[in-house]
Amino acid sequence: MTETAARIIDGKAIAAALRARVAARTAALGFRPGLAVVLVGDDPASAVYVRSKDRAAKEAGIAAETIRLPATVTEAELLAVVARLNADAAVDGILVQLPLPPQIRARAVIEAIDPAKDVDGFHPVNVGRLHDGTATLVPCTPLGVMKLLAEAGVVLRGARALVLGRSAIVGKPVAALLTAADATVTVAHSRTRDLPAECRRAEVLVAAVGRAEMVRGDWIASGAVVIDVGINRLPDGRLAGDVAYAEAAAVAGAITPVPGGVGPMTIACLLENTLGAAVARRG
Repeated sequence: MTETAARIIDGKAIAAALRARVAARTAALGFRPGLAVVLVGDDPASAVYVRSKDRAAKEAGIAAETIRLPATVTEAELLAVVARLNADAAVDGILVQLPLPPQIRARAVIEAIDPAKDVDGFHPVNVGRLHDGTATLVPCTPLGVMKLLAEAGVVLRGARALVLGRSAIVGKPVAALLTAADATVTVAHSRTRDLPAECRRAEVLVAAVGRAEMVRGDWIASGAVVIDVGINRLPDGRLAGDVAYAEAAAVAGAITPVPGGVGPMTIACLLENTLGAAVARRG
């Protein structure tokens, strides 16, 4: 394979610019939007992520609060916390960090959040609005994917796009957003026949399958745009995406790195969702 240099789509820089725009818009308001993040248990990855959200929100002028609950909390107790936040006029956005302990049904918690405060975009009302094309609170990572494509100048109308992964958190909403942008969308997964061949047909490939370096360089069409949503810890401690980066970068036209691609966009889009929810709620 010849060594070529795909254009790197710099998620860190694009996210920083978005965060700056959110901060400027927030400063112009007559109030501070409020974001409440609920963290259950002591999962190390979740704790790091929540700290990053809290820091970014405060830097953007958003009043952020983290509510920490023990891993032994009951579903009823967690639902009572959600109900209190729903009723709190100072809270514009509610986010319950996933995953939750086994005694708690994530679906029950998600459905309990006021859809107007659902800044994760996971409530069935917001999912339905996304799929019928109504303006709504869009899940943060899929929204970040679309912003990366826009900032990279990718023309989606008529483009062949493949989403690898069909999760409700990333795969399905990304496919809906790409469809709304007039791309011709295929959703592929572990049961897809001849998956490498399907990937090679794509002009835009979004990998969100959660398997380190599953997508090899010879799965990528020459000049394709590759958005790698995956973040996986390798045995040696390094982080890797779902795409074999060096191989893919040799053939792709543009690619997101891991880390520094989609990840920073997720938090930036959370801030934008919180601002949007606050403005919509308070007029």
